[in-house]
Amino acid sequence: MDSGNVTLRPFRISDVDDFILWAGDDRVTRNIRWKTISSKEEALTFIREVCIPHRWRRSICVDDRSVGFVSVYRWSGDDVCKADIGYALAEKYWGRGITTIALKMAVSEVFKDFPDLVRLQAFTAVENKASQRVLEKAGITMEGLLRKYTFIKGHLMDLLIFSLLSTDVDHDNTGEHGNFH
Repeated sequence: MDSGNVTLRPFRISDVDDFILWAGDDRVTRNIRWKTISSKEEALTFIREVCIPHRWRRSICVDDRSVGFVSVYRWSGDDVCKADIGYALAEKYWGRGITTIALKMAVSEVFKDFPDLVRLQAFTAVENKASQRVLEKAGITMEGLLRKYTFIKGHLMDLLIFSLLSTDVDHDNTGEHGNFH
């Protein structure tokens, strides 16, 4: 995929028709905590009340059409040094390298937006081999298995945890954050 066609931007109300195509697909939402969106009204409400006000949720766009999301959830208190990153992409775009491109863009932006962030971490189902490959290609390292870690869609799941530390990112004088060691 030509990375010039892939962008990240904040969600807009006008994304609703594209949003429902992927957020309304059980294959896309099966490994995330969101419930599958079932109507245009529900999609509008979700975009307005969840996506737009979120501190760091971006629409993954191909030719400026929303085809997925990347979100960063900053921890608080004594754990403010870390954040979780999550993502999903429309099934129609799987296997094209779009999520890897989007994650690399996101990592670059996140470490600029949160200069005190030390650890960015991601979780993926053990069975979700495609997501594991995306994380590895984006330079995010698998650390290990979390057994019976959490419920997703009513099922207690084993998850793999991946991380990227700020020290893993090239912070040379160029100001670029997308170059991983």
